[in-house]
Amino acid sequence: MNNLYNITIYIYISLIRISAIFNSKSRLWIEGRKNTFYKLKKEFANSYNVVWFHCSSLGEFEQGKSVIYAYQKKYPNHNILLTVFSPSA
Repeated sequence: MNNLYNITIYIYISLIRISAIFNSKSRLWIEGRKNTFYKLKKEFANSYNVVWFHCSSLGEFEQGKSVIYAYQKKYPNHNILLTVFSPSA
C-alpha cells in the first residue's frame, strides 16, 4: 500500500510540473514549495519547543484558529510555526 501511495504522489507531482508550463496556479504551487524544508530547518535550527500547524487552505486555517489559540494559551512558551500552502493565501 505504501508503494502505491508513493507512486501516486510521484505521478501527481509530475503532472503538476507539466501543467505548470501552461497554468499559473500550478507554477505558484511549485514555486511556493521550493526548498521549503531547508528554509524551515534553517529558520528554526536554534529554536526549541516549536509546534508546527499546517493548513492546506485558508478555510482550513479559519477552522483551525481556535485550536492554535487554545494551544498557545496552554503552552505560552512554545513557538508556533504556521504554514499555509495556498496560492490565495
